[in-house]
Amino acid sequence: MLGPSSEFMIRYKILVVDDEAPIRDLLSDFFVNKGYSVITSGTVEEALRKSNGETLHLVILDVLLPDGDGMETLSAIKAAHPHLPVLIMTGIGWDEELLQEAKDRGASGYVSKTLPLNQLLMEVHRILRSVKE
Repeated sequence: MLGPSSEFMIRYKILVVDDEAPIRDLLSDFFVNKGYSVITSGTVEEALRKSNGETLHLVILDVLLPDGDGMETLSAIKAAHPHLPVLIMTGIGWDEELLQEAKDRGASGYVSKTLPLNQLLMEVHRILRSVKE
């Protein structure tokens, strides 16, 4: 019997962008175990290259990256791929100004890195459902 997340199995590809390798690896392993295809990036340059070279369904993007600003990266991704959903992830906690800027630049969501993985999965499902509809 297929579970509730079965509609998201295999056919969806996620790009996880975070400069911290343990977080990239954790999220990659988690989403692969949930049936997603996952590619990762640790830099803005690599993220932009992969977002232009791959067919993606979602980008999970860290705000603070060593070689650039996550908000500028969000704008660049949305300019090149207006319909590609981007979920902003931050380790700096909840910030209303940052949330508003993310929305203004076209982010599909905003989460904290401390969010439990199952809640992150629910947010990913919400975003992918809204794109599908």
